[in-house]
Amino acid sequence: MARNAEAVTKGGRSTLYEQVAGRIAGLIEQGAFTPGSRIPSVRALARQMEVSVSTVLEAYGYLEDQGVIEARPQSGYYVKARIPSPPDAPRISRQMLSPTTVSSRDISLMVMRDSIILNRIPLGAAIPNPDLLPGEKLSRMLSAEARRHRAESLNYDFPPGCAPLRTQIARRMLSAGCTLNPGEIVTTAGCVEAVNLALRAICRPGDIVAVETPCYYNFLQAIEAMGLRALEIPSHPVHGMSLDALRYAIEHHPVRACLAVTNFSNPLGCLMPDDHKRELVEILAARTIPLIEDDIAGDLSFSQHRPSVAKNYDRKGLVLLCSSFSKTLAPGYRVGWIAPGRFQEEVERQKVLANISTPMPTQLAIAEFLANGGYDHHLRTVRRVYARQISLMADAVGRFFPAGTRVSSPAGGYVLWLECPESVDVMKLYELAIDAGITICPGPIFSARKKYGNCIRLNAAFWSPRVEQAVETLGGFAAEMCRP
Repeated sequence: MARNAEAVTKGGRSTLYEQVAGRIAGLIEQGAFTPGSRIPSVRALARQMEVSVSTVLEAYGYLEDQGVIEARPQSGYYVKARIPSPPDAPRISRQMLSPTTVSSRDISLMVMRDSIILNRIPLGAAIPNPDLLPGEKLSRMLSAEARRHRAESLNYDFPPGCAPLRTQIARRMLSAGCTLNPGEIVTTAGCVEAVNLALRAICRPGDIVAVETPCYYNFLQAIEAMGLRALEIPSHPVHGMSLDALRYAIEHHPVRACLAVTNFSNPLGCLMPDDHKRELVEILAARTIPLIEDDIAGDLSFSQHRPSVAKNYDRKGLVLLCSSFSKTLAPGYRVGWIAPGRFQEEVERQKVLANISTPMPTQLAIAEFLANGGYDHHLRTVRRVYARQISLMADAVGRFFPAGTRVSSPAGGYVLWLECPESVDVMKLYELAIDAGITICPGPIFSARKKYGNCIRLNAAFWSPRVEQAVETLGGFAAEMCRP
């Protein structure tokens, strides 16, 4: 931060906006404003410093460019965390780009079991903070909708699923640049089921599925359970899946499908730019390879703009768009959906074979919340909170973890990916964390090849002094492993 303060004050003679920027940068450096805290509004600072609003806007824009502060939609300007730069994109090699059999089930199940034990600090599982969810309002709507639709609530809801919910989903997806007819949507028991149905509709045992790496471990488990092979495609920590590596992979292997999280991936949190999404769809469409797109975190952008989906660029019905309301409203309601394009008939058949239908009462409650519950207002609130907590946790990592630790810089969601020095064994770190009453998610379960032995994923949805202390404890364990 000192370098940033010097950058805006050096040069002798400076413009008025540079003087204002230097004043704010100095206050941040002195600790008057801490990472994640809100700085004065544009109008308030203009009055305090007796300058014009445009001068303050120029100063804040300059500080944004320097990485000192960040703007948050409908909230104001905040001090950015003093964190290391994100890790570079993985190197692309021919040796890396070969399919492999997945076998991560035992470790993954251990992590999930450990994460649900009460009284542990929940930094492992990527679950939302229940204190930020509209539980009471949803409960009232669940009860009211079950009474109003008594017969439907007690019956099977055969595919494609709850009509009011599919209508609300279709309307909401317009904000993601995607025009869907409610009849093109199938409701599911969460996003994981949506992805599973997509894989079963497309693939057969032995087929190759291209996945980004690191990859959400539940997807790897599904690939393993179906007898498929994973082909790991390197991902850039900011822009997502490497399209050059994907091109090479599909030229040299009979890839049957591609699975990607284009918006705020789990665990990197990367956001694929729109032109990359379009190119991704075109690369796959040229070889008639389906794309399974997971957009479960798309509504949790820290920006005022909800990012688009790759499905928006689909002209051949090859993109199967999957999502749910588990990260934003109620994971326990298990309400998800899929827009499967040309594969809809097979997806509906697989849905009936899997569990016949999705529970109707929770679908009706979510539909009512989307229609009349203030979903956009709710999203604005949780986006601001998660953006601040990501910043606070990243800053804590920078303070407590050993030198050389790198951390992702997501633009949405609530998970952070840490790359520790090579001497840190995260499976050993996992054991130490459990003994200390802390859960973390070790990097190897995000790879079919058990890579990322020095990486962990942390959940920033729960921030408190107790969580900060937990990060300090983890950092201390990691630092011990780095000592000669």
